[in-house]
Amino acid sequence: MTENVTDASGIAVGDVVAERTVHLTRESLVRYAGASGDFNPIHYRDDVAASVGLPGVLAHGMLTMGLAVETVVPWLADAGRILDYGVRFTRPVVVDPDAGADVTVRATITAIDDEAVTVELAVTAADTAVLGKARLRARRD
Repeated sequence: MTENVTDASGIAVGDVVAERTVHLTRESLVRYAGASGDFNPIHYRDDVAASVGLPGVLAHGMLTMGLAVETVVPWLADAGRILDYGVRFTRPVVVDPDAGADVTVRATITAIDDEAVTVELAVTAADTAVLGKARLRARRD
């Protein structure tokens, strides 16, 4: 891991600045549903997920997106440094009723200029990319 984004001398393109694995359970999904207000039953009922052709209960896309960006916040030291953030949802995160699901995030610097740092987020579950083009730009001070 490299120094904080404010230490311009300690970072370089290719540096991994943060990584973590978050374990999701069905309880995690219910808690997120309560916090977000998204009570779509595909996020907690196997029968409903199956009836619409899904491989199982899915984690909320915004939960996955939030977990990814939150991985970088400790390195940034201030979430207010984020200038922009975007992702493409490529595959769902299926949360098994017993085993849950592990979401792994690895944040790598892909560009640095005088004003900002660009960070690419590799986000996987079950060895499959679940977010594509997951990038953020963070202000340098």
